[in-house]
Amino acid sequence: MAYITESGKKLITVIPGDGIGPECIESALRILEATGAPIEWEIRYAGASVFKQGIESGVPQDTIESIRKTRVVLKGPLETPVGYGEKSANVTLRKLFETYANVRPVREFPNVPTPYSGRGIDLVVVRENVEDLYAGIEYMQTPDVAQSLKIITRKGSEKIVRFAFELARAEGRKKVHCATKANIMKFAEGMLKRTFEEIAPEYPDIEANHIIVDNCAHQLVKRPEQFEVIVTTNMNGDILSDLTSALVGGLGFAPSANIGNEVAIFEAVHGSAPKYAGKNVINPTAVILSMVMMLRYLGEFEAAALIENAVLYTLEEGKVRTGDVVGYDKGAKTTEYTDAIIANLGKKPSTVQVRDYRPIQLPQVPTDPVFVRPQTRRVVGVDVFVETDLLPEPLGHTIEQLVAESPFRLKMISNRGTQVYPPTGAITDVVDHYRCRFLLRDTAGEVNDAQIFDLVQRIASRFRWMHIEKLQEFDGAMGFTKAQGED
Repeated sequence: MAYITESGKKLITVIPGDGIGPECIESALRILEATGAPIEWEIRYAGASVFKQGIESGVPQDTIESIRKTRVVLKGPLETPVGYGEKSANVTLRKLFETYANVRPVREFPNVPTPYSGRGIDLVVVRENVEDLYAGIEYMQTPDVAQSLKIITRKGSEKIVRFAFELARAEGRKKVHCATKANIMKFAEGMLKRTFEEIAPEYPDIEANHIIVDNCAHQLVKRPEQFEVIVTTNMNGDILSDLTSALVGGLGFAPSANIGNEVAIFEAVHGSAPKYAGKNVINPTAVILSMVMMLRYLGEFEAAALIENAVLYTLEEGKVRTGDVVGYDKGAKTTEYTDAIIANLGKKPSTVQVRDYRPIQLPQVPTDPVFVRPQTRRVVGVDVFVETDLLPEPLGHTIEQLVAESPFRLKMISNRGTQVYPPTGAITDVVDHYRCRFLLRDTAGEVNDAQIFDLVQRIASRFRWMHIEKLQEFDGAMGFTKAQGED
């Protein structure tokens, strides 16, 4: 897993980052050096300075090569400056190395007052990290209608679900909640729910619960101590994990890891906060605890516990706290806080404990691109999306005339997901983006591509079209949803 240097130490890639990043990384590395842990590092760069060099990804080749070699990264926050680069360098790094699991632990910290102090919050959000809306596949369908594709795969769902259960075992946790919006997005979010329910019986030692994500957010505010591990999709996880960090003191105390089967990237959740850069006032705890997660990933459990105990002891003692906790006019300098943690190495807090950790068993999921192989499949129709300023009824009548001599019949037309033709009696507003659903007149038949091409040509003789979707059945089950109001 780790690259071993000639001196017998484990080599990591360190990316200082932008804004406050270098100060936080310097703090963490000073503490790491003080432990004597067998770790060496090489400095590489990404983010703002790289974008300004004209490298659009924000990640230069020598950084990529370093990560390929070391397989482990400790990273400061990266900035995507306005006017430079098109993609987030953070997201680019996660995707380049298939770090599919984003892990964000939150726990109550001594002497960090919040409305939840004394509740014993100690949970982990496990967020799928490369799929969902964050695939970034977007299109302008019409001049005023945008589309973003939500991609959820069976393979991606299995990897993140197995990871969540394995993390629970490694950390001695007994409950995993799967948070989805499967009640609305029955295929996409439902994919994670179904995968979770299929895999959960393989972990009989862990209680498995599904929860609707909005209820999960409600319960996190109402009674957060009921949760131990929450596994969820990418966007849900992004939102929930920021919520959970606010329960325990804010982003200054929020570490994270991006873990794949080949590479792991450890970073604070917070951003580059340029207005605080160079002022020696920032709280480096999130980066320090991200480094603690890195040490456990590398199997350096003793050094990890040494540092985490020193952080907790320093906070419990309460003599040295940063400005985000006590106010920037009287908070300790970043360097003073770092010095205090180094001085407290070897000490343990009396009011809180560090968990016993075991090595996590990363899930081994087959690499075959085809993860689900149905026994039967059939194309039963097609949805054609058109742009027009017509209202639903004249549009419907026109479309029916265009396909009168074709093998298809117009089943319905929807607008923003609601059936508007044939009329249902509902009162709906419409935009210039319609979905026209066609089924074969011969219900026992199967649609072929030539029929679809002919259908599209008929529609194109009168309307702009921008998108088609085949309506498929897999093993006799519909692979498409109905519009609101569709029978």
